[in-house]
Amino acid sequence: MSTKSFDIKNPRVADGGRHRIEWAEQEMPVLRLIRERFAKERPLAGLRISACLHVTTETANLMHTLQLGGADVVLCASNPLSTQDDVAASLVTHYEIPVYAIKGEDNKTYYDHIRAGLDHQPHLTMDDGADLVSTIHKERTELIDGILGGTEETTTGVIRLRAMAADGALKFPVLAVNDAATKHFFDNRYGTGQSTLDGIVRATNILLAGKTFVVCGYGWCGRGLASRARGMGANVIVTEIDPLPALEALMDGFRVMPLTEAARVGDIFCTVTGDINVLDKQHFEVMKDGAILANSGHFNVEINIPVLDGMAKEKRKVREFVDQYTLNDGRRLNLLGEGRLINLAAAEGHPASVMDMSFANQALGAEYMARHAAELEDKVYTIPQDIDREIARLKLKAMGTEIDTLTPEQEKYLTSWEEGT
Repeated sequence: MSTKSFDIKNPRVADGGRHRIEWAEQEMPVLRLIRERFAKERPLAGLRISACLHVTTETANLMHTLQLGGADVVLCASNPLSTQDDVAASLVTHYEIPVYAIKGEDNKTYYDHIRAGLDHQPHLTMDDGADLVSTIHKERTELIDGILGGTEETTTGVIRLRAMAADGALKFPVLAVNDAATKHFFDNRYGTGQSTLDGIVRATNILLAGKTFVVCGYGWCGRGLASRARGMGANVIVTEIDPLPALEALMDGFRVMPLTEAARVGDIFCTVTGDINVLDKQHFEVMKDGAILANSGHFNVEINIPVLDGMAKEKRKVREFVDQYTLNDGRRLNLLGEGRLINLAAAEGHPASVMDMSFANQALGAEYMARHAAELEDKVYTIPQDIDREIARLKLKAMGTEIDTLTPEQEKYLTSWEEGT
């Protein structure tokens, strides 16, 4: 059954949200093409979808696409600080999509909203961080028999889901949208790289040029962030625990060192690892006065905030998204966005152009799951390569770019073992 109730901050700001949703839509041509097809074919007709995603203008365009595809959609937030309240209001007012999300909601409200999203009794789940799937398996197991499958947006969620599958705990199949090349090559690298710096600058208004910027983790998000920070004139240090990305960072021209060493010289620190306590007591103890601490991983666990609280003799909010901790020796450490995703806490998240591909994967992933769930086991699957390549093809077309095709002779050569030197 569908629930048409909602919980948002202020319905009166809906018109402004609608304008911003329409602005983002101009930069999402791939999703627009999918929406046009969905409206004609209705591949999701009769299906209820519960989505737990960042409530942004780009997400609104995805929800509208699923709705026109026939789905009965409910949306809740995947992070307490990532909701754009005017967008939530517009989705409720103009698109008649129930939304449970308020920017700055406390932890209890956050999970109450997830539970409200699950009251929708979904056939498909759509997650960013796996909180929806995790709550189903912990608290709402009666829903499992009715669920065909799900999709997962981000690295952290895929890690959690694969751990569940390895333990035999996962009870329905999930598509790892994050594993699609058209997602992590572009969203994680170009999207996170740009939007994280946007969040840091908006929160602090600092000049990056000349600063020592420490990137903790050199996955696709770390690659993008390090590249963009260098482009803004920062001196970039990369810290890693894996020798392969550490070697890559070194050959990309960045300094690589243990975090305990980087902690002494860094001006700005940003974690992008997906793990806990990356920045911890031993690092806080040696950081410069005025050091800035930010996180662009999914959960607010990468910076050990409880330890920082315990070390501080005073904490005060010096800017909207800056909490300043004064330690016993007088040094001040500045935590941005409560340690949550800084690109969404203090800015607007990824640009619409890159989310176009990510959410195209979500839409086509939902269609794939609706058609093929009965054939799938209870594990995590990668988005099929033909979907990935079709999204890349559509994006190139939308950008006015053509590429070459193989001649019959070239195709024969690549499939023959008899040809040689």
